[in-house]
Amino acid sequence: MSTEACRAILESRLATWAASRGTPLRVAYQNAPFTPDSGETYLRAYLLPAPTTAEDLAGALRTYRGVFQVSIVRPINGGTGAALSIAAELNTLFPVNGRYTSGAVTVQVITPASAGPGQQEENAYVVPVSFEYRADVI
Repeated sequence: MSTEACRAILESRLATWAASRGTPLRVAYQNAPFTPDSGETYLRAYLLPAPTTAEDLAGALRTYRGVFQVSIVRPINGGTGAALSIAAELNTLFPVNGRYTSGAVTVQVITPASAGPGQQEENAYVVPVSFEYRADVI
């Protein structure tokens, strides 16, 4: 299924970048074990697929769309600057019209990676960053 291919492509790009930063970041993936260290800054990755469409008369073309969200999780009481700096890095990592291919699937970023409002959790401050993607597969 190409939704899984989209997930693999986007998560792979994120993982490579996160591990290669001057200060590496760990990534928590959906439905995968992850225990954050106390005071750690880390990322949470979510693929939020939209319904798949078939836009050609033959029904051969499948369009996979959705939102890829990366939440930046920071310790509380540390201000917003560090999270917004990481958000800017994610915007550079996933530019509008960026195309990433694996096998027969190419995923295209179709909106800017935008930071949403920060949310305070019990032990963390979380800033979601998301963008829409699209993959047309025949």
